Amino acid sequence: MRLTDKKIGVLMGGVSAEREVSLRSGTAVFNALKALGYDVVSMDVSSKSICEDIRKEHVDAAFIVLHGGWGEDGSVQGLLDVIGIRYTGSNVLASALAMDKEASKKIFLYHNIPVPPFMVVTRKAVSRQLSAIGYEMPWVIKPVCEGSSVGVSIVKDKERLSSAIEQAFSHDERVIIEKYIEGKEVHIGILGERVLGGVEVRPSLEFYSYEAKYTAGLTEYILPPEIDDKTYEKAEKTAFAAHSALGCRGATRVDLRLDSAGNPYVLEVNTIPGMTETSLLPKIARNAGLDFPVLIEEILKEALERKKG
Repeated sequence: MRLTDKKIGVLMGGVSAEREVSLRSGTAVFNALKALGYDVVSMDVSSKSICEDIRKEHVDAAFIVLHGGWGEDGSVQGLLDVIGIRYTGSNVLASALAMDKEASKKIFLYHNIPVPPFMVVTRKAVSRQLSAIGYEMPWVIKPVCEGSSVGVSIVKDKERLSSAIEQAFSHDERVIIEKYIEGKEVHIGILGERVLGGVEVRPSLEFYSYEAKYTAGLTEYILPPEIDDKTYEKAEKTAFAAHSALGCRGATRVDLRLDSAGNPYVLEVNTIPGMTETSLLPKIARNAGLDFPVLIEEILKEALERKKG
């Protein structure tokens, strides 16, 4: 059977704060696969009937384009494992670890992969925990389990601290307070065992926020990043080490900050990178010679050709 004889379900939407972005990404993937000749169906994963829907459509494989919630935390991956459907991206464990910024940072530290100094706080103990922070502002405050910069703030003085923490707590029961690394922000794209390259992002807003990510014209993208070769190589190696430490597979995007000396710090690994017109992985892939349809088919091929599990 040729790959194009397989029926592909594009899983998108979901119920997280990133639903609209997921729908845009999923539509782009659906259109690319359709143009390539695949038998493809779009599936909005917004109800508990998704398992029945997948069976009813008789899909051979799922292309997961869910962001946040069920899609990135391993839940959908576990469901697909149970019903025997192949899927793109990382398995249950790697997905769950990458989604949980506290767990992933601890794994990075175990593997000597640099991350910014951080502390995880809870609502009950936040006052005591804040007094124990040993690094100066500015701080990045964000929910432990969210993506697309949802609920993220940069705090430079104590006047904004309470509102920033409260905003993060509105999305999660655990909040990370991380030292802000002054310098460049670079994102590295990975496909299987191949590092595709990177992009430097320069948002016109205070930081690379949800608005800056998904509003055309608010961010400048530098491909390749304007850094020296040695720093770029170090950033790529660090990103791939983070991808590997979590056991990721398929396509990922690793977000880094580079300090003034060019030292990379891993912020997070995205196991289901965005696929919108402003998304970073397609930009990185295009710069590496893979246009959008080719990138999508390569991601799908990796899923169809590997062993289950």
